[in-house]
Amino acid sequence: MNQFDDIRPYHDSEVPAVIQRLLNDKELIETIIAFRFPKFPRWLRIFVRPVIAHALSKELSDVKTVLQVQQICSQYLDQVIEKTSPKLTFSGLENLQQNKPYLFISNHRDIVMDPAFVNYALYHNGFDTMRIAIGDNLLQKPFVSDLMRLNKSFIVKRSASGIREKMAAYMGLSSYIHHSIEDGCPIWIAQREGRAKDGIDQTDPAIIKMLYMSQKKGAQSFSEYINKLNIVPVVISYEYNPCDQLIAKELQQKFETGKYEKEPGEDMKSIVTGIVGFKGHVHISFGKPLEDSYQDAESVASAIDQQIKSDYVLHPSNYIAASLLSQSELQLSTEINQEKYDAFIQRLEKCEESTRPYFLALYANAILVGENGKKEKA
Repeated sequence: MNQFDDIRPYHDSEVPAVIQRLLNDKELIETIIAFRFPKFPRWLRIFVRPVIAHALSKELSDVKTVLQVQQICSQYLDQVIEKTSPKLTFSGLENLQQNKPYLFISNHRDIVMDPAFVNYALYHNGFDTMRIAIGDNLLQKPFVSDLMRLNKSFIVKRSASGIREKMAAYMGLSSYIHHSIEDGCPIWIAQREGRAKDGIDQTDPAIIKMLYMSQKKGAQSFSEYINKLNIVPVVISYEYNPCDQLIAKELQQKFETGKYEKEPGEDMKSIVTGIVGFKGHVHISFGKPLEDSYQDAESVASAIDQQIKSDYVLHPSNYIAASLLSQSELQLSTEINQEKYDAFIQRLEKCEESTRPYFLALYANAILVGENGKKEKA
């Protein structure tokens, strides 16, 4: 086995076999039916299975390369964006060079759509698509792992237990990211483990320490290596988080009991909800590559956070939530008009009374926690 075989994306030579495995996966067919036809009763799904299986075989049987897989994914992503994100904007790409391998470190609000939106922006502006870090906690079903690794995802072993196993996993991840950048392949990784469900975007210095682990015995200093990685902070701001009600319930339970136990299939539910749910205006801001003298991981994390805070595009939903949570008067304007206000209140009223403070905090913390610097009109 080669060094990174257990975590890397699939190679072109492996694509046909993986496609065939997916076509024979009954659980994948069931998931597609549930995704496409959520209101269908179970007895009716029996008659839909062969139709879906045939359509899937027709679409995928001639796929031989990762590029072909991504071209198919791009078509579906176009449809998702058209239905769920009526306004999609980008900024900062002028700071980047095409064909240069960047390490994109991004805030994290949605499991699938965060890197999908970033990839969409890069792909449609002539940049190479990224290799995407994804936690193995989301890959409990074999077909999910296959689909992700076909689409340039690599595995972060979050399930590793014990100090030695964790250190080996971090070292492998660090080495793979180094290998990818050296090989000219851009990388996407979240600024912290898991989504920022409370709406507070903050880089975990442990992520930065992990990046340097594979280089500690080399000739490069910490600062030299950080600069060599071409780190670019990326901030994704959603007008609406499709999982906001689910997240509000989780945060409430954590606050009241000190823990939260996920139900079976909850990660998959969050993935599907994040994809098909309404997002409103989505903005992706690409920062400037980090170029400075850095003493430690904390200084790098701080530099990333500064750009993420300054480049975060605030939406009417953020201002309305901040006003309601802080009980301050909200001045309506052309950007925050009555229609926007009413739409947000209707969304809020779908929450149980006890979860509403957590729902509001998810949107309000972009304003209430720290100063975001530049606040562009949404």
